[in-house]
Amino acid sequence: MGIALIVVFLGLFVLGFPVVYAILIPAIGYVLIEGLPLGLLTQRVTYALDSFPLVAVPVFIFVGNLMNLAGVTDRIFRFADTLVGRLPGGLAQVNIFSSLIFSGMSGAALADVGGLGRIEIAAMRKRGFSAPFAGAVTAASAVVGPIFPPSIPLIVYGSVTSVSIVQLLLAGIVPALICIVLLMITAAILAIVHKMPRAERAPTLREIGADLLPALPALFAPVLMISGMLLGFFTPTEAAAVTVAYVLLISGLFYRELTWPHLWNAMLMTVRSTSAILIIVAVASLFGWILAVEQIPQDFARWILQFADSPVVLLIIANLIFFIAGMFLDSTTATLLVVPVIAPPLVLAGVDPVHLGIIVIFNLMLGLLTPPMGLSLFLICDIAKITLRQLLRALLPFYVPLLVTLAIITFHADLVLWLPGLLR
Repeated sequence: MGIALIVVFLGLFVLGFPVVYAILIPAIGYVLIEGLPLGLLTQRVTYALDSFPLVAVPVFIFVGNLMNLAGVTDRIFRFADTLVGRLPGGLAQVNIFSSLIFSGMSGAALADVGGLGRIEIAAMRKRGFSAPFAGAVTAASAVVGPIFPPSIPLIVYGSVTSVSIVQLLLAGIVPALICIVLLMITAAILAIVHKMPRAERAPTLREIGADLLPALPALFAPVLMISGMLLGFFTPTEAAAVTVAYVLLISGLFYRELTWPHLWNAMLMTVRSTSAILIIVAVASLFGWILAVEQIPQDFARWILQFADSPVVLLIIANLIFFIAGMFLDSTTATLLVVPVIAPPLVLAGVDPVHLGIIVIFNLMLGLLTPPMGLSLFLICDIAKITLRQLLRALLPFYVPLLVTLAIITFHADLVLWLPGLLR
């Protein structure tokens, strides 16, 4: 029955059913066929959402929406432009650097694309960059959002696997910085080869200070959150609440651009985004429970350990599985459906679950840049008014630093686990 359940899910998904229905229909069918009480459906769905760590998801989404609507993203972009605009590639470097800053507040790749992305692409086109290249830089740099804390996908992963979310969030810092550096090097090489524009002169200290001052309160938000978790002052969920309070404070008192309509729109956008994520969490939990009852994870563990018991070989297999899963499923669905099956044998073979979490989420974020389900690709095409073919052609050079980053974090667990190790 477990195998039949998976086959029906894949069949409905291929036929174009929304992912929620593709998961829910076979799950309901299983309950009816096995003669289980229908009340079990509501019980499992309610149990899945009764999770304190998941409270951080809507709160961090709210933070990202507030930052967009209160004009904070404009100040972040202006400061990044002043600081790194003179580097080879100019606004391409600004785009990448801004993504790192904004990721410390939004926790989601699509928030980066939809928030900063619109500003970045418009500014790059105005200064002479091609629309496909501007879109490619924006899409590639947005991968950092769900790796650098706060990370909504890592929070979901931690809630599914019962791994420390604080350690997961801290583990994402070094990989995110590595990825940013490699992306900036790639942008610089492309800029030099193709003679792309950049700022005419280096900024003076006075200019840097003038743009740093308005951006400083926003830049302090991730510092507050990360240091608070590192020092044990609050959990990720409490960190989310503290960050919201801080953003409301600086938006209302320091920037003075936050209005009641802005606040209301941020709340509405948060409800929509949260609903889309948590309804998948609910039905996927039901689906995962059925797979567990049918002992699919245990059977898979025995099967995969027959072929390899080396952690390195298993990590390579996991990379392939999650890279392919990311091409077809959104990160939340893939995490909830695939991780409970794949993670147990790897952890049993000696793979650190925190290290595995970073590898899993990074692979799934690469899925945002790969057809046929790459959501970042379609959002960028809509913003930049370009075709998917144009965007993919411009993205090709940026797949190199992303894949190199994946290789580094796969084979150098010590880099990933260094910061979490401070808490152990």
